[in-house]
Amino acid sequence: MVKAEKEIANRPDNTAFTQQRLPAWQPMLSAGIVIPGFVLIGLAFIGIGVALFVTSRSIEVLEIDYTGEDKNSPCFKCSDQDVKNCVCNLEFSLDSLFEGPVFFYYGLSNYFQNYRKYAASRDDDQLSGDLDAFTSPSDSCSPFDLNGNDKPIVPCGAIANSMFNDTFVLYRVVNGVKKLVPLDGKGIAWWTDYNVKYRNPTVTPLKNAFNGTVKPISWPKPAYQLDTSDPANNGFINQDFLVWMRRAALPDFRKLYRRITEGEYEKGLPAGNYSLKIAYNYPVLSFHGTKKVVFSNVSWMGGKNEFLGIAYLVVGSLCVLMSIVMLIVYAKFKFPEDD
Repeated sequence: MVKAEKEIANRPDNTAFTQQRLPAWQPMLSAGIVIPGFVLIGLAFIGIGVALFVTSRSIEVLEIDYTGEDKNSPCFKCSDQDVKNCVCNLEFSLDSLFEGPVFFYYGLSNYFQNYRKYAASRDDDQLSGDLDAFTSPSDSCSPFDLNGNDKPIVPCGAIANSMFNDTFVLYRVVNGVKKLVPLDGKGIAWWTDYNVKYRNPTVTPLKNAFNGTVKPISWPKPAYQLDTSDPANNGFINQDFLVWMRRAALPDFRKLYRRITEGEYEKGLPAGNYSLKIAYNYPVLSFHGTKKVVFSNVSWMGGKNEFLGIAYLVVGSLCVLMSIVMLIVYAKFKFPEDD
């Protein structure tokens, strides 16, 4: 008796919802629906794939390696880590207009920014401007939290310490005279990084916020001197710093360095000879890496990416092929009631 009462008490309400009696629609798939559906999907994917592939092929990309591993490289002398303050020049020429807007990247290979311990080696409280974190860095930054004299490092961590510090100056060579090409470094970082995630301490002048701290071991100057000419690009909101702190997912990557969009270069880089002056500071040969500069323009689909168009073409072709196979099977083995 007691058992029967418990079963009644646990029984769901006798409603259409709890008893699953609500009106429902279930598609009845048939060959007349599935086969044309596969054809339409396949044709749509093929069309999109062709558009993506053709657009990607129209994007211009110029890559120049400047690692200096080859003895014939103009940067060979700089690849020796014992050589300090080394400068090398890369000469290149363009046969036709390199259509703008032109994006200037630096690229690294065999560099695993996605390594878990490396990725966790940072202090987000520091990077958000918390002064308490300046004097007591997070343990996650170890061994880049304190220097040899037990002074706190700001910004701490392996990511910040390994910030890319090669610099570039581009010249256009006209009749043997070098003419500076303006490089725009504003707005190259993510909007959320610049306006939300990273903040400078609310201390004026900014230098005072770093009292009692030291710069990262591998940095030539402290964070408050990254760009003293522009307070909106100094400290933790420096554009180059933000770009570096946004980690890459793959070991071979490139990061945006500058845009070429100003003055007579608004429509792109004219045909002619160019000279790229490089302040070679960042060592890569110790981990068998390489360095390169990349000039590229973009389209409505972004940068050059032929894989996306090929993927759409493959999927679309497979859909059309499967529709043909299903049509043959249906024509040979269809049941009388399907007529």
